[in-house]
Amino acid sequence: MSSTIRIAISGGGLAGASLFRALLDFVHLDVHIFESAPTFREAGIAIGFTRNAQAALELIGSWAPQCLERAGAVPMLGAHILLAQGPNSGSMVGEPGQTAESDRKRITSIVQRSAFLHELLANAPQERLHASKKLNDIHYDDDSLTLHFEDGTTHQCDILIGADGIHSTVRRYVLGKNDAALLPRNTGCWAVMALKPYAEAQASIGDGPVNIEDAREYIWIGDGTYAIHNLLDQGRQVQFVIAAYDKDAESSDRWYRSVSSEEMESLYQDWPPFLRKAVKELLCDKSEQPAIYLWEHPPARTYVSGPVCIMGDAAHATSPWQASGGGMSIEDTMILSTLLGSVKTPTEARKALDVYDKIRRPRTQRIVESSRGTGEIMTGRNPEFGLDLEKMRTGLLPRWDFILDLDMVGHRDEALEMLRKEE
Repeated sequence: MSSTIRIAISGGGLAGASLFRALLDFVHLDVHIFESAPTFREAGIAIGFTRNAQAALELIGSWAPQCLERAGAVPMLGAHILLAQGPNSGSMVGEPGQTAESDRKRITSIVQRSAFLHELLANAPQERLHASKKLNDIHYDDDSLTLHFEDGTTHQCDILIGADGIHSTVRRYVLGKNDAALLPRNTGCWAVMALKPYAEAQASIGDGPVNIEDAREYIWIGDGTYAIHNLLDQGRQVQFVIAAYDKDAESSDRWYRSVSSEEMESLYQDWPPFLRKAVKELLCDKSEQPAIYLWEHPPARTYVSGPVCIMGDAAHATSPWQASGGGMSIEDTMILSTLLGSVKTPTEARKALDVYDKIRRPRTQRIVESSRGTGEIMTGRNPEFGLDLEKMRTGLLPRWDFILDLDMVGHRDEALEMLRKEE
């Protein structure tokens, strides 16, 4: 006998919104989403969906890639990784996952977070969207969860999914307040971002690297420094990001800092002239710029506790070096929506969460660990690689293979088979 399963999602960012929208397709699921901020919104660096994430989007439903397109995503022909310093400055390291120019599976789509979130929630039932609802506490008894919010209200559900980001309240419930993996850690790298009109960015960076007719992401590796630029908003804007390593900040509690224009120019003074020019013109128009430190989660022993689970950045916040944070959230959504859409009772739903944990935790934690190591290489800090062109060509590029080449249909089917065996 089937029954309505009451599902609550805490967190209205991309992870929570994509799962919420996916679960709306199942009439036996009564799903509500709660966001602590006054509005459902996203900010920060644009998100990239590589072919594994795009395959997951297609499996979620035909509407999912349509949302990506309507949000102004720019399909790119891949990423060029180049050296910006050292004896081989200007040389191409290669293109992760690239085999042939005509292979359309190699396309990466870059999209603004806010635009994609808007499309995900554009036609959602308003009575199921709850803003200004900061989760304060969780009580579980008699096979029912009661969520307590900071404004004094409550909500009852059968299943709670924490998509509440790197500062997750739900993660604390799942792991316990004394768990060694509860809190994230500072990687020591900071980043500064600028969004500029296409013509302005092209004038600074050049019409080769910035070219909507040959849209690619460009990644530049320096000695303790890094830069990346890509196209957004159907080619109308360019995102330009620089990053640098700050040893004193590693493992500290610092989330933000200010970077002066003098410091930025000094860090990039030995880079190729056109990139120095881009840093100066696109980022040094003010005396100081806000920078954000890059954080990650230590590996968690579980993503599930009874009827409660965590997903996205609440489960596996990662550094951005392999552009996989957003993709992992979409993969989580595909697996969770597939499993929860196939069960008929709250008891079966709890089993579905256990399967989700077993199939998603190994992959996502491997990606977090890989991204950390990739960041050391991409900022020239790995003692084995340094800025050696040949070592990077043979050792850096394969680090993306296990991320990009996962058989997403097989991943989904494995989860369903595991659930069948749990019954």
